[in-house]
Amino acid sequence: MITCVVTYTIDPAKTPEFEHFSRRWIELVNAHGGSHHGYFLPAEGASDQALALFSFPSLAAYEEYRQLFGVHPDFVAIDAFRDETGCVVRWERTFMRPLLP
Repeated sequence: MITCVVTYTIDPAKTPEFEHFSRRWIELVNAHGGSHHGYFLPAEGASDQALALFSFPSLAAYEEYRQLFGVHPDFVAIDAFRDETGCVVRWERTFMRPLLP
């Protein structure tokens, strides 16, 4: 299993737009072979940091999912929404492996 941790810098004035963006990505990950563990939004402290965690059975499965970027209409639409609204300032991906009991 591989878990992708995405750290976002968001525009705090556009939190509702980021929430829409996030809900849609949860659906897309779950529909295309992954398990989304949720988005974690600012509550206290820095108001411009958010996290997302989702897992795929393998790096190969994640790469199959990534093949849809820029091609599948649902992926193109949500990326356009992100860009048009400016709700995401920047993001960074890290891959981790969970240590489970």
